[in-house]
Amino acid sequence: MGGLQDYRDQLEHLASIDRIRSLRPRVGIDFASNDYLALGAAPRLAEAVREAMTRGVPVGSGGSRLLRGNDPEHELIEAEAAAFFGSQSALYFSSGFAANIALFATLPQRGDLVVHDALIHASALDGMRMGRAEVTSAAHNDPDGFDDAIKCWRSAGGMGRAWIAVESLYSMDGDRAPLVDLAKVAAAHDAMLVIDEAHASGVFGRDGRGLADAIHDADNVVTLHTCGKALGCEGALLCGPEVLRDFLVNRARPFIFSTAPSPLMASAVREALRILVDEPERRAALWQLVEHAERKLAPLGIAPTGSQILPLIIGDDGATMRAAAALQAAGFDVRGIRPPTVPAGTSRLRISLTLNAKEADVNALADALKVAL
Repeated sequence: MGGLQDYRDQLEHLASIDRIRSLRPRVGIDFASNDYLALGAAPRLAEAVREAMTRGVPVGSGGSRLLRGNDPEHELIEAEAAAFFGSQSALYFSSGFAANIALFATLPQRGDLVVHDALIHASALDGMRMGRAEVTSAAHNDPDGFDDAIKCWRSAGGMGRAWIAVESLYSMDGDRAPLVDLAKVAAAHDAMLVIDEAHASGVFGRDGRGLADAIHDADNVVTLHTCGKALGCEGALLCGPEVLRDFLVNRARPFIFSTAPSPLMASAVREALRILVDEPERRAALWQLVEHAERKLAPLGIAPTGSQILPLIIGDDGATMRAAAALQAAGFDVRGIRPPTVPAGTSRLRISLTLNAKEADVNALADALKVAL
């Protein structure tokens, strides 16, 4: 086993700088998950899966979509998602990570430029590294920075298509992208605008259609809606022009060479979209909880974000993890987030508000935070 010592050395180094990761069971009141509407254990989703099994929908797909894995449930969720999110088409992936990898590794072509927000998700960055386009970043939520980057590229001879890549709601800061201004930048440069709605789908917009709902039908917009957060299921839906969907089916290696997602999960996602329409009281309850938490936690230095994600930036890695451990010991599942997930010097407690917690739980968390800090 001596040949594995280099892996041990790297793990020991991570431990020495307090960056080691480990898997832990779920314990305590949920202030960590992305199950914002508490749909993960919703009876309607369980019943939808039971009903699908009764009518013969298989658990496994048996192959990639281009072989024998293309189940009618995949086709149904894609048609219903396209109609729900107001796009020409949709393509169902096994996860948001897989969808981002496929998108950025496949759609931007050699000679193109991708300008991404400095805080965009790791999956998008990994997809860009696999792609053939030139890549640069713009300062977080700075439309002028995107505009300048494209102008600079053009002045240096760039002749391809420009792509602007952002998240609509950032998972570690809880702040929103200036989508209207970014859409204007995209229009001015005949650029494509890619919007990752992972943390906005189900929570924002008409019936939970996301923050990009107002600009979804533009033919230069691609949106990504993950199904494993507010929708309580699994997978992701890439929505946009039909020609791009067809291109992904023909060229995206993560799609072509992956076993298709479970048809049962596709059935569950269809029901989740119906729940968003049928049960607006879930979103209303979440926003009531957000407003209560913002009032209760503000005296502790937690600034309101206008979203269900409330970060408390501590800065020091060790102090962050000690505070998280104290909260967990007190019965609250709050996780510490350290670099490289967030920039150096911004280690934080990420407080995620979901309907798995009540206002009384927020009050108790505030009391525990006073002690932990």
